[in-house]
Amino acid sequence: MSINEIILQNEMVIRLGFFFGVFAIMAIWEVVAPRRVLTVSKAVRWANNLGLVFLNSFILRLIFPAAAVGMAAFASNQGWGIFNYYEVPPLLAVIASVVIMDFVIYMQHVMVHAVPVLWRLHRVHHADLDFDVTTGARFHTLEIILSMLIKFATIAVLGPPIVAVVIFEVVLNATAMFNHSNVRLPIGLDRVLRWIVVTPDMHRVHHSVEDDEANSNFGFNLPWWDRLFGTYRDQPRAGHENMRIGIHTYRDPKVVSWLHGMLWLPFVGKISSYAINRRQWSDGDEQ
Repeated sequence: MSINEIILQNEMVIRLGFFFGVFAIMAIWEVVAPRRVLTVSKAVRWANNLGLVFLNSFILRLIFPAAAVGMAAFASNQGWGIFNYYEVPPLLAVIASVVIMDFVIYMQHVMVHAVPVLWRLHRVHHADLDFDVTTGARFHTLEIILSMLIKFATIAVLGPPIVAVVIFEVVLNATAMFNHSNVRLPIGLDRVLRWIVVTPDMHRVHHSVEDDEANSNFGFNLPWWDRLFGTYRDQPRAGHENMRIGIHTYRDPKVVSWLHGMLWLPFVGKISSYAINRRQWSDGDEQ
């Protein structure tokens, strides 16, 4: 049995193993060394955020049974993509694929802040009133489906090795939980780490209610794209302990912290303004 066959047969086990392992580590870390005091019932938020995660996982597997790894196998069999068309050293193909797919995720993140209808979906992620490990996987179902379709298109064009797709998926999920966690890192360590990975302090700025801060630090895994494209912001103006998390106009926990409210959120409110072209916030404007 080849390595690709082993990966295809065990892809779900590999991903779930890393997901629950990293989730447990970050959840314990949040208790031992929290960065901020939470403002909403943790039991309510966790039950509903994780409920959305499990709902999304079920629907994705229903619509895309083979997921991204299956698409990579299909592309390989069909000879689709750059790395299936050209002879490239395997290690180089894996590294390049992971980096390129991460760049696509960065661009996708900018896009959902830029296009009004997509911001409607993405604001489900930003409307969380607190910022912890469960926020990292809290996305509207339609945005998750869109993200998978973009991933499929990227794989078809790129032709990444199957192992690269698995590595990318595992690392992306792990770093998303890490950089959304309510954990305290020593300032010196954070300053070094944010050159190689997005840290919690770096990404927390992105979840500020202030729109110019929310339009910064788009990276999920690699921090280089924000520095290269001018979207990097070092710290929030109010400091990490005092900054407000979420969206100005969506502060009711019954709306933004419960599953039914999260699912309905994209379909309420005006679409006259949206995050990325609101460089200075004005009280009373609709986001």
